[in-house]
Amino acid sequence: MSTEKKGMFVTDDGKNVLFTFVIVSSLFLLWGFCNGMIDVMDKHFQEELHLSLSQSAWVQFAHYLGYFLMSLPAGWLATRLGYKGGIIAGLLLVAVGGFWFIPATKIAAFWAFLLGVCVIASGLTFLETVANPYTTVLGDPRYAATRINLAQSCNGIGWILGPVAGGMFFYAKDAAGKSTGSQTLWIPYAGVAVVVILLAIVFFFAPVPDIKTEDDYHLDDSEAAVEGPARPVREVKRGPVFVLMLLNAAVLIGICGMILWVILSALNIGQNLVGLASSIPHPSSLAITAENALLVLIVTVAGLAILLVAAVLIPAARKISHHSIWSHEHFSGATLAQFFYVAAQAGIFSFLINYMTSEPPPIPASWQTALTQNWFETGKDGLLHVSNQGASNLASLGFVCFLTGRITGAALLKKFSAHKILGLYGVLNVIVTFLVFCKLGWLSVACVFLSYFFMSIMFPTIFALGIFGLGVRAKRASAFIVMGIMGGAILPKLMGAVADKYGMSRGFIVPMVCFVLIAFYGYYWPKLSQAESLHGVSASGGH
Repeated sequence: MSTEKKGMFVTDDGKNVLFTFVIVSSLFLLWGFCNGMIDVMDKHFQEELHLSLSQSAWVQFAHYLGYFLMSLPAGWLATRLGYKGGIIAGLLLVAVGGFWFIPATKIAAFWAFLLGVCVIASGLTFLETVANPYTTVLGDPRYAATRINLAQSCNGIGWILGPVAGGMFFYAKDAAGKSTGSQTLWIPYAGVAVVVILLAIVFFFAPVPDIKTEDDYHLDDSEAAVEGPARPVREVKRGPVFVLMLLNAAVLIGICGMILWVILSALNIGQNLVGLASSIPHPSSLAITAENALLVLIVTVAGLAILLVAAVLIPAARKISHHSIWSHEHFSGATLAQFFYVAAQAGIFSFLINYMTSEPPPIPASWQTALTQNWFETGKDGLLHVSNQGASNLASLGFVCFLTGRITGAALLKKFSAHKILGLYGVLNVIVTFLVFCKLGWLSVACVFLSYFFMSIMFPTIFALGIFGLGVRAKRASAFIVMGIMGGAILPKLMGAVADKYGMSRGFIVPMVCFVLIAFYGYYWPKLSQAESLHGVSASGGH
């Protein structure tokens, strides 16, 4: 069917699916709200449990571990239950996690809160695995990137509201000025649980058609069944495919290494390794601790695992046919790009409060008014600085920049190729994070908020570029791209470790490197996909 008569929300069969798009977009607001609360929770635990920056990053680890564990099951279930079944299953799982925070508050242990965070994230995985690719098929394929960015704008609204709710309940104080956050932390999560149950009922009765998209790469066709010379099946380029598969495998091994680290730490294995490591000759300047003994073990195991994976992948890469989604470099590259994007996003989002309370220059006394009295507090140096609650409010300002970027980005994506916008925003974020790293006073503070703006379109655009032309396999592909979200569990710990040693501003070197890789994916996407752009241009040049 010609796309000329189709609208942004009109499918191939002529149905208008605007209502479906609206209720699906509400899911984006939901997980934005949950993610926004996570980002202000770190500082709460740092103060209540006396944790370092890298230790508090376990909150992010638990959150993104849920995505890693459930992404493939979510993709499998969505394939069998359809879009509606996957959404309802995710909503119910979020409700379980939300209600868990009620007993978790009574238990008052770090692990109990982390468990609740992980369960909620597991439910959100179902929603992201289904909703992200679903928005791209609800109408004319030319506007796939525009639709997913519009839906993600609702996500931006959730990001704005989440820190406000988190600041109200996580940093609440009684009349004597004593923190009551530990007693009220459960309230917003219980509220989320009630809302998602109501949403599940709405989706049960709402029209959610299971739309099939065009298989541009003929993944489900036999070699002989591919029609016509216009889009022949491309012979797989073994080199690029192998390299991308190996990089993805290395990332996966790194994720498993982090999980192993958690298990070994819980079993106190590190302490037992100290005696063994101390018996090995080493420079006197090297202090052997439980943590770095564990690090040596993990790195050794990971190195051996990478060698083993390489030995398996080298012959396997030669047998990949066009039927495998992994034979298409634009998809495998997207899993890596998403890993590094979420890593950068999680690091910046989770440490914004730490940055705003420690890095900006002293606040002029004239800034403190009756309206801003909770925004500032007097530091040990006798000068005004941003308070925790003020930083939470500034986090919402950051998400206003994020939402503005999503809305303007959706407009730009209607006029310009998605990969070019992604590449440009990646380069601009490299620049602004470098200026934050340089610690240039208020200029660096402004650049933190600019980074929110330029991050805005990255996640949905990478998603749309990654599942381009994969047809029914897009559900399976989306599960792997969602798995890339695990980057948000690993890199914040690295960023926190750098910040603990060199200062919060210097920690921005970590997301800066991530943005370099994202910019490369954006500009290199046409060669990976053998397509000119995402503007309704079918795959060409050998497919």
